[in-house]
This record gives sequence, structure tokens and C-alpha cells, in this order.
Amino acid sequence: MHLKQITLLHFKNYTEATLLFSKKINYFTGANGMGKTNLLDAIYYLSFCKSCFHTTDSQNISFDADFFMLQGVFQQEGIEDEVYCGVKRGQKKIFKRNKKEYEILAKHIGLFPLVMISPADTDLITGGSEPRRKFIDGIISQFDPLYLETLMQYTAVLQQRNALLKHFAHTRTFDSLALEVWDEQLILHGTYIHKTRVLFLNEFTPVFKTHYNYISENKEQVDLQYISTVEESYKESLQHALKKDCALEHTSVGVHRDDITFLLNENLVRKFASQGQQKTYLLALKLAQYEFIKNKTAKKPLLLLDDVYDKLDAQRLEKLITLVSSDSFGQVFITDTQAERLHSFFALTADKKIFVIDNASVTEVAASL
Repeated sequence: MHLKQITLLHFKNYTEATLLFSKKINYFTGANGMGKTNLLDAIYYLSFCKSCFHTTDSQNISFDADFFMLQGVFQQEGIEDEVYCGVKRGQKKIFKRNKKEYEILAKHIGLFPLVMISPADTDLITGGSEPRRKFIDGIISQFDPLYLETLMQYTAVLQQRNALLKHFAHTRTFDSLALEVWDEQLILHGTYIHKTRVLFLNEFTPVFKTHYNYISENKEQVDLQYISTVEESYKESLQHALKKDCALEHTSVGVHRDDITFLLNENLVRKFASQGQQKTYLLALKLAQYEFIKNKTAKKPLLLLDDVYDKLDAQRLEKLITLVSSDSFGQVFITDTQAERLHSFFALTADKKIFVIDNASVTEVAASL
């Protein structure tokens, strides 16, 4: 599977651009702030129906425009798929595959799998539990549509339960039967999500360890542990937390509060790992994500590498480039401020393209330059 071409219209700092891609290595080079990462985000949009960076679609419309449009052509096994995304200010987003509009965007997730490695990945270690939950949810959702659907149903039920708790607090009333309706659904969906996450982590952890050992040359021991806020049964946990939930006006236990602990030599990575070890940890997580999705979907995901050259030391960078240049990886998109670095890292890769980005103006140059 690969992305043959993409067209951008009024997307972020791009007025209009069309790019035809290599099946293997695509290199976006230019000074900082010129729009390299915006191109990666446009590709991300075509896979996930949303931006990697902005939660509101209208934030991606060029400042002086009323809409943005993205259009891409994917090819897999000789079959082409055209994907279209259009957003107008104040209107519903339109997302189409082969000119047929999606009624439910979740149906698109997983068709064109993608993994992105960027500086924002540090939130997996330094941030709260939400980035880590989103990380595993994002992996599972790309190969398990039922999980994604259940996750969406859980979120909707959780919102309803929280609204009811706020109503109790503001009206100084309590209706146990009304709460029980939402509790039953929360337990049903939450139990499935919890079970699926635990099973996933049991499969994913050995893959992650293999990649960490490859990058670190077996210097440390690592592990991933799922930490649940549900200590007894789901029902008992909700009952025991009810008084607290009423005071807080939101649900304090459940899979929406669970976490994944990152361990290095049985210690917390966040507290005891060096910067180099943290970088190795993050890189191994992302490479394991790629391999896991590839094995589950029988597709090589698109791989987006944003500003990795300045974030990794020479050893880790060499390990990464060796991997992504191999046949185990498919199409790769890379941003970098220095075009000349391409020659040392991908000198033996024949199938590559270089795009120079200058203030959202794209120029393809000869790969030999």
C-alpha cells in the first residue's frame, strides 16, 4: 500500500499544492516554519479523518479562506482508492472514499494504516495518562473496528453519566434508577475495553521489547504494565466511588482513567530514565506499533518521521534509518532542515524523491542533488 499523490487547497499555510510520491522514501526539506510538518499532517488526515495536532477542523483552514480541501490517491494490490476531505467554516466535515461520503467516519479508520514519529511523542512519557491510553487505543482501532465502536459508545455513555452526576449536584437530588441505566452500559462497554487492552498489551509488549533490545543493544530490561482504576468488579468499583463521583460531578473510575506504566529496569521511565533512554523507549514503542499493525492488517502502514534527525543521537538514528530502508517497511515520509543528510542515510535507496519546501511552495528536485 502507498499514497500515490496528494492535493492540498487552502490547508494551513498552503494555498494550493499537488505532490506525486515515491513508493519508498519521500523527503521534505526546508527551513523551519515553511510547511514541512503541515504536509505530514495532510497525509495523516487522509488516514484518520482528522489532524494530528488540531482538535477543531476549522483550525486547519488557511487564514484568509473559507474552506480547505484534501484529496489523495492510495494504491494497494493494483487498486486505486481516492480519498477526499472537505471542511467549510461552520459546516459539517465531508469525507469521501471513491466519491461515496461516509456516514460514520470510524468506518474509514484502518483502511490506510499510518504511524507517525514526532517530537510530540514525548508526551507519552512526560504527560498524564491520556496520551498513553490514546496510544494503545489508536493501535487497536486500526485493526479492530469493534473496539473502536465500543470505545465511542463508552465515551457517549460516560458523558451521559457525568451529565447526570452534575444534575444531581445542581438540583440536590439523586435518582438511583436513572444512574443504574448508565452504569449498566458503562460496565458492559468498559469490561470489553479493559479485556481487549490487556490482551493487546500481552501481545504488544514482546514486540516492543525486541525493538528496544535492538536499539539499545540489550543494555536494559523494559516492560509495560496496565494499571486499572477498577480494583474489584466493575460494578463494585462504581458503587464504592459513587460518593466521590457525586462530589466531583464526574466518574472517577473506569477505563477512561486507566494507565500504562513504562518500566526500565523495574523503575519508572519518567523518573529514572536518562534522556537517551527515554528516546530509545519512545522509538521502540513506535517501531513496535508499526510492526504490530503490519502483522494484524497484512499492510505496511505509511510511516511519517517528523524532525527525527535533531531528536536522536547518531546510534539511534542509524538504527532507525537501517530499519525503515529495509523491505520490512513500506512508504516513508521524512521532514528535515538539511537536504544533504539524505545522501548519507539513503544513498543506496534508489526509489526516493526530494521536495524542497519554501513558504508552502513545493519544488521537487533531482534525488541526486
